[in-house]
Amino acid sequence: MKRVIYLIALLCWLCSAITHAALLNIQAESVEAEAWAILDPQSGQIIAEHNSHVQRAPASLTKMMVSYIVLKDIQAGKLNKHEILTVTPVVQQVMWDESQMYLKAGEQISVDQLLAGLIIMSANDAALTLGERVAGGVPQFIARMNQEAQALGMQDTLFQNPSGVTMPNHYSSAADMARLAQAIVTETPDYLTYSKQTSFTYNQHYHRATNILLKQDPSVDGLKTGYTKAAGYNLALTANRPTLDSDAPKRRLVVVVMGTKSVQKRAEVAHKLLNLAYSYTRNELAIKPKQMIAELPVVKSTLRMFKIESSQPKFVTTSLYERADAIDLAAFDQNTLLLQVATADGLLHSIEPAQRTQTHLNIELSEKLLTAPLEQVMKLATVHVYQNNQLINSFAIEEQVQIAEANIFERIMMWFGNLFNFFGQQTAENQHTSLG
Repeated sequence: MKRVIYLIALLCWLCSAITHAALLNIQAESVEAEAWAILDPQSGQIIAEHNSHVQRAPASLTKMMVSYIVLKDIQAGKLNKHEILTVTPVVQQVMWDESQMYLKAGEQISVDQLLAGLIIMSANDAALTLGERVAGGVPQFIARMNQEAQALGMQDTLFQNPSGVTMPNHYSSAADMARLAQAIVTETPDYLTYSKQTSFTYNQHYHRATNILLKQDPSVDGLKTGYTKAAGYNLALTANRPTLDSDAPKRRLVVVVMGTKSVQKRAEVAHKLLNLAYSYTRNELAIKPKQMIAELPVVKSTLRMFKIESSQPKFVTTSLYERADAIDLAAFDQNTLLLQVATADGLLHSIEPAQRTQTHLNIELSEKLLTAPLEQVMKLATVHVYQNNQLINSFAIEEQVQIAEANIFERIMMWFGNLFNFFGQQTAENQHTSLG
């Protein structure tokens, strides 16, 4: 029993040892939301979070997954946004008090209009109609939603309907919704052409977008609001802002807040978290494009060494907050975009973001050598990024490896070459000894 307890403790220690340090330590009690997460979709790093893996009712944030699937199918050529659909009786499942476009069976409508109704109006009848078209039926579409969630690593999520209506086993988390938002902005960015619209009218039904930050902040262009009595007021928010970095002239961030008290409060809290993250974190180029990472010896090939190179640049998110104390979100000034703290004389002092960061990389090779023939995608190395000696990010270097096996003639020539090299080294060593 003691051995089992020891092994469990060791496993827990190892898991904690590879956990990435939070970039911003924000006092949970200073954020008026039950759960929240800030994510940088370019680096994939969670900047700060609280209760981010607690399973909660997502409400209409669910429709982000519906949109993601529909837009993926459009990109794959399985669906056309200009296709005209005939509405089926499935829309009769929508209750009178649910958000809807008021579609009627037999009515004709385009996929493009349904996407606008889904994202801007949060229409439940649009969700059902699109789901039926994509998968042939709503149950099949729900299965697809859960498959996509698993593929994205959304381990806190289970969908039971496309609309987000409250059901006992329909849940997600702030972290999972942030990961879904990351997939949307990187894989299906056309979503943002809908989510940045401030209003939409269909068949004389006018709807003003419930993301009130669209009119308050020109850098905000999505993603989705949600509300039910069980969920509270939820908001998945994203913005794209210019930087002074020529390597990455623009930077996007994602914030998800769940369980706030009102429309105004979810906007206020999400916007403050967003601005705080922009002010006190930045992206840095960790690996340049085509940068050589390491070399691996190769056997059974004329190629002696294989160069491991990055195919694309890799950015990491670093913290610009140098103080040891946790951040009080209430101390963040939305006008100066800086934290304000009281000094001993009672005056307010602005905390300026750091200008330089202490970061270093540690490269861990996955292979000791490569044996020809090889023609496959391989994970060759893992890069660990540390800031102030704390692990903040890890990412794999994967590459398409193509190494041809040496033929018989080439092997013989290589053998003779190695033999001559051996005798040459022995002769040089003997000469060196006699001179001594």
